[in-house]
Amino acid sequence: MPRVAVVFTGGTISMAVDPVAGGNVPTLDGEALLARTPALSSVADVVAIDRGRTPASHFTIGDLVGLWSVIRSAADDAATDGVVVVQGTDTIEETAFCWDLLHDGPKPIVVTGAMRSSSEAGYDGPANITDAVRAVAAPDLRGEGVTVVMGGTIHAADDVAKMHTSSLTAFGSPNFGPLGDIVGGRVAIRRRRAGRRHVATDVAAEPVFLITAVTGIDGSLIEAAVGLGARGIVVAATGSGNTSLGLLTAAERAIRSGIPVVLATRVPAGRVGSGYAFPGGNANWLRSGAIPAGSLSGPKARIALSLGVGAGLDRTGLAALLADPGEPVALVSTR
Repeated sequence: MPRVAVVFTGGTISMAVDPVAGGNVPTLDGEALLARTPALSSVADVVAIDRGRTPASHFTIGDLVGLWSVIRSAADDAATDGVVVVQGTDTIEETAFCWDLLHDGPKPIVVTGAMRSSSEAGYDGPANITDAVRAVAAPDLRGEGVTVVMGGTIHAADDVAKMHTSSLTAFGSPNFGPLGDIVGGRVAIRRRRAGRRHVATDVAAEPVFLITAVTGIDGSLIEAAVGLGARGIVVAATGSGNTSLGLLTAAERAIRSGIPVVLATRVPAGRVGSGYAFPGGNANWLRSGAIPAGSLSGPKARIALSLGVGAGLDRTGLAALLADPGEPVALVSTR
């Protein structure tokens, strides 16, 4: 049988209602979760690796880099066919993308969790773990990097997004669509990834701030980030990369001081463009030295920037890391 390492880290999938606390709290360890997932015995030989019961909202980027050493060690074991990581779904789109950036091997790594706790009717944890192990055990995802399997659907780590707070079908791939699905116990791949980003590092630069442009925003949040020692700043702009002039002016000062600033969009899908030349328009952001984030969301761009700065990449290297695979690097010379 295929041999799959399963790394347990916690999340809703490990939680149960505590009447004293008044809600769900971490309860189940890896052994307890496996005991609730008997179907695995017919899918693969599972090697359990228990790494605690941490709510996904508690992770730092440094924590993710630390967990990567555990995941990488399991993937490097010649006896394993791949790795499943079980975690909370709140930040799964960031954690999966972080590990995708660090992963350069052919073995599949699948991240999964649950939308409902073990105390709720329709608990989806066992089914998601089984699907994730099935995806790793099949040959179809070899070479596809890190993926997220939730609700029977397979998503690429660079595109997956949590689209609903509580639905069992909360996850989508808003830019390019899912890679495939698992139906009737069979893995069906619908498309392949066009390429993947990669950065070699074991250091995450912190702090890296994410600032979302909203109506009436000025440059004070960027100025505060600089004052707090920002190693990098991501601005999730409106539309295709447009903001107020005040936000751009503050970003220009940050760029001149040597802080890399990345321009993303707060819109769920699409890329930053360069067609608007009014004050605060995306063309002026790029001319000022901001690095476009391709189709990456603000949270994903922040992960990439943190790892890229940690790896010591210069502006050109950061632009190449953030650009969509296969697309030209849209780096505009600074003024």
